[in-house]
Amino acid sequence: MKIWIDLANSPHVPLFVPIVRALRERGDEVVLTARDHAQTLPLAVEAWPEVVVIGGASPAGRVRKAGSILSRSAGLRRFAVSSRPDVALSHGSYAQIVAARLARVPVVTMMDYEHQPANHLSFRLAQRVVVPAAFPEPSLRRFGASPKKAVRYDGFKEELYLADVASDPSILVSLGLDPACVTAAMRPPPEGALYHREGNPRFDAILEYVLAEGGQVVLLPRTDEQAARYRRTGVVIPERAVDGKTLLATVDLTIGAGGTMTRESALLGTPTYTVFLGELAAVDAELMRLGKLVDLRADGFPDVLKGPASNERPDPLRAEAIQSAVVTSVERLGGGRRG
Repeated sequence: MKIWIDLANSPHVPLFVPIVRALRERGDEVVLTARDHAQTLPLAVEAWPEVVVIGGASPAGRVRKAGSILSRSAGLRRFAVSSRPDVALSHGSYAQIVAARLARVPVVTMMDYEHQPANHLSFRLAQRVVVPAAFPEPSLRRFGASPKKAVRYDGFKEELYLADVASDPSILVSLGLDPACVTAAMRPPPEGALYHREGNPRFDAILEYVLAEGGQVVLLPRTDEQAARYRRTGVVIPERAVDGKTLLATVDLTIGAGGTMTRESALLGTPTYTVFLGELAAVDAELMRLGKLVDLRADGFPDVLKGPASNERPDPLRAEAIQSAVVTSVERLGGGRRG
């Protein structure tokens, strides 16, 4: 089969590395497209030099954002018509899902956030929706995913690619930081996203607190505007994309105002705090219940302490099960089309 994977945001790259490898090992052909947004393109090119670039950064405002999705969908539809894949796969790439349906290509989509408004579109258009066990059943129904569409897996999607991550103090040295000092990784809020319209004063207050306590901060911005704004605070902002998984396994603590990076850190066993001000995801609530994620959304401050390198890693068997859920969904849907 020929499987088309679209990468719409930087967290999609590590997520799909093991899936692409598994599909190709099975003898499938995999073609990839990527949006030139945040660190998506440099990370994608490093993993797959043949990736095709279609679309750029998402503008602010719902109307302009919708226009950007439609414009990118047109480019992705042309790609689908010319490459003729048997099935399309993404983690909530709404532009790909629209393009694939227009090109009569079956769609598998992954998603783990039940408060994303665009799920109303993607869940209805996709033939398979792959979600974690924690994803609320009422949300699936509300977004139009019938029981026969939904495929569930135990755990968290981030477990798929974290099992073999190791800490490496040299990554701090490469950023001009002292491994002997307390180091915090911080990820600012997804300002302008459909599910997060406002800023986050809690994030800024905690950043000031960590610096005042003598911590050194690696800040991973989402946009050029965030990079320019936070660079003035004295934090370290990498000049190019870094191995975020290794960084999270190496730092002493992580403060996240978003989703994926926060969950990665928590699953790696690094002391992790969330200040995400959007509606709390069921997967994040589960990490809190398990004691892996500390809630600082309303009040409190993190412990700015030097700690031993984390050696906690997700269970490889769970990663294998998540991979199997995705690959099997793709193979069944695409194989049925070929048949």
